[in-house]
Amino acid sequence: MSLSNGNQAQPEQERTSPRWRLADIDFSRIDRSHIEGNEPLFLLLVASSFIESGAGLYTANLVKFFDGNPELAGWLRDCWQGEELQHGAALRAYVQKICPEFPWQAAYDDFHREYSKLCVAEELEPTRAQELVARCVVEAGTSSVYLAIRTCTDEPVLCEISENIRRDEVHHYKYFYHYFQDYRAQQRLGRIGVLRTLVRRLLELRNSDGEVALRHAIAHRHPQASPAQRQRMAQEVNTMLRRHLPVQMTLPMLLKPLNLGARAQKALQGPLLVGVRFFFSRATA
Repeated sequence: MSLSNGNQAQPEQERTSPRWRLADIDFSRIDRSHIEGNEPLFLLLVASSFIESGAGLYTANLVKFFDGNPELAGWLRDCWQGEELQHGAALRAYVQKICPEFPWQAAYDDFHREYSKLCVAEELEPTRAQELVARCVVEAGTSSVYLAIRTCTDEPVLCEISENIRRDEVHHYKYFYHYFQDYRAQQRLGRIGVLRTLVRRLLELRNSDGEVALRHAIAHRHPQASPAQRQRMAQEVNTMLRRHLPVQMTLPMLLKPLNLGARAQKALQGPLLVGVRFFFSRATA
């Protein structure tokens, strides 16, 4: 049974009409002169392609978690998962076009073996309302990362792909937020509970899929590198992200589930600014 109360505008479900298609991207337009030599960006793209390509793992967990809400579970299974997998396919295709010698499948297999042990149902939040807060945090973060990618390069095909993905992630955020509002009312999740979930999710991302993915991207890209060299490469990715991360866009998305007034929201922006910069760019090899 749907929880929709009829008072909130439901995000458009574009199941049969995706906003973009992988087949429509013309990879022959890649201008290598705009990306060659940018090793941190390459590593970030590889890591991102791993995470997006692993969508089936966390989709299965979420569909089971939201069993009993066929509208949300159906969207997760029929729309969200497909769009996430298309993100992975587009990023993989781009990586292989600009660096065909990179052993993408072997690197992804290693990532998947490790990540599948971490991506388990037990890691979800204790209630549906809290899990939807966590989903909002993740979508806010990923949309920010793809905007950062979009702004740190002028390579035309990568700009197109990253903008396509960013728009998808914003759409996903709106959908999760829509259902969060319903579950918050049903489960009586107050602002303190929302804030605790938000902070907890931010802290947990320090050991997230992004770190695992980046570690395997670096290991397969530079198999002879020492641990110190790999750590330095990860730090270079972090530095690039911090430089381009659109924090001013991310903060309102993070704060929205708290349903705060203008004064309270402004008071929280300072502390959250530090946390956002720390954890959306946190990765270690």
